[in-house]
Amino acid sequence: MVSLGTRLWCQMEMVCKYMPIVLNTVLVFSITAEVSYLVIVEAPLQPDEKKTQWSTIWKSIHLFCQYFMLGNITWNAWLFVNASPSIRGVFLGGEAMGQGWRFCYACETHTPPRCSHCYDCNVCVLRRDHHCVFFGQCVGFRNYRYFFSCLLFMWSGLLYAVVMNAEVFIVILKEGVTFHSIMLLLVPWIMLVSGQVTARAFAFAFIADTCVVGFLLVAGFLFFHVALMLRGQTTREWHSSRRPYSLGIVGNIRECLGTRWYLCWLCPLIPSPLPGDGINFKVTGPLEPVRG
Repeated sequence: MVSLGTRLWCQMEMVCKYMPIVLNTVLVFSITAEVSYLVIVEAPLQPDEKKTQWSTIWKSIHLFCQYFMLGNITWNAWLFVNASPSIRGVFLGGEAMGQGWRFCYACETHTPPRCSHCYDCNVCVLRRDHHCVFFGQCVGFRNYRYFFSCLLFMWSGLLYAVVMNAEVFIVILKEGVTFHSIMLLLVPWIMLVSGQVTARAFAFAFIADTCVVGFLLVAGFLFFHVALMLRGQTTREWHSSRRPYSLGIVGNIRECLGTRWYLCWLCPLIPSPLPGDGINFKVTGPLEPVRG
């Protein structure tokens, strides 16, 4: 019989597992709603600008770009979660085992090069990059394209949101750099709890801060993965100076994004078959460290 403490611990583990996914989803849709409000309601600051600088056409263009990015983020995220990169259901071809193959004692099978076991997913993952806590799944051979595209549109969407929220920062700092304005920008929660600002001012300040912090974090992840892709490496291989699987810049991009790498990032519906199978890789350099 399972004890009450064990059941509570299992439930807590489940909540902690899905908490980043729920939080990420709430933040994405909150930022989208706030930016939509800025475009539709707050953008025409002066009455005479409503029919000139900020016309209905410009509003429509802004909203189209905004929801195009949101659609790509959610669609790529959905495909990423549903495209399992694990070895489940994959014939590994044990007779062709060669250099780079290992035996996984957890899965009780031989695994191909660049494949490793994920203890969060409890399975070996083909060309495993890392386990993404924000999606609760590993990034690997079959879903790297969707992960990268989602990251790209999150970066562009947050950049757009930061630009649109510039007016929020201007309004907060309109009366000068004061203790009140600095505290509102840095710790809006404290200002709300202490009754120094209204809930509306808190919401705008909090989302504006989230856009800036999120943009910096996503930019770091995106540029890191761009560097990895150009080098033909995974996150697990980054620490090594060796690049035994590098096929050149175009070849490395094709290995990650597929044959239509130049178009597939625009929309997840664009087919872009991967050139490999995630099991066999063309080796262009030494797999083992060169001894002096």
